[in-house]
Amino acid sequence: MKIAVAASGNNLDAQVDPRFGRCAWFVIVDAEAMSFEAVENPGVMAGGGAGIQAAQVVASKGAQVVVAGNMGPNAHQALSAAGIQVLPFAGGTVRQAVEAVKAGQLTAATAPTVPSHFGIGGAMPTAPQSGLGPGAGLGRGGGMGRGAGRGFAPAVPAPTSPGSASEELDALKQEADSMRRQLEDIMARIERLESQ
Repeated sequence: MKIAVAASGNNLDAQVDPRFGRCAWFVIVDAEAMSFEAVENPGVMAGGGAGIQAAQVVASKGAQVVVAGNMGPNAHQALSAAGIQVLPFAGGTVRQAVEAVKAGQLTAATAPTVPSHFGIGGAMPTAPQSGLGPGAGLGRGGGMGRGAGRGFAPAVPAPTSPGSASEELDALKQEADSMRRQLEDIMARIERLESQ
């Protein structure tokens, strides 16, 4: 079985990205052999249609299952039409997501988990199917700058009990590490483009 995981990096130890259409990478994993191919997401900075473009990429790679933190309506519809199962997963690595799929621990999303265009503006959910939470997106500040930064929100659930503070701290540290790697990936891409 081929599993496409929306990821912040290009390997099995990369964090699962909370966004599908605008993730940095797709790590396409052969679940039996745990071999993989990393594919840079061509729609990460698309003006529109990123979810559909992402669905086309993973379908062209033969994925039967897609794992991402969240899934918008256009991507969900395109993947469903292609017969690709959508499994929400947040707060872990690509390897952990694949192991969870293999163990049957994830539940298929029968509907989108976020509204259209959530990866490019507005609030971002903090966990799959959790509703809208704090996040960032395309700023619309006045003056010379237009605030065109891509927003990130932690893909970690809020604590459910007073004793889970250490779990939340660990999850937040993982998410901070993921963001650091995403920033490094972005800076490397900028350097590549500037040197051309």
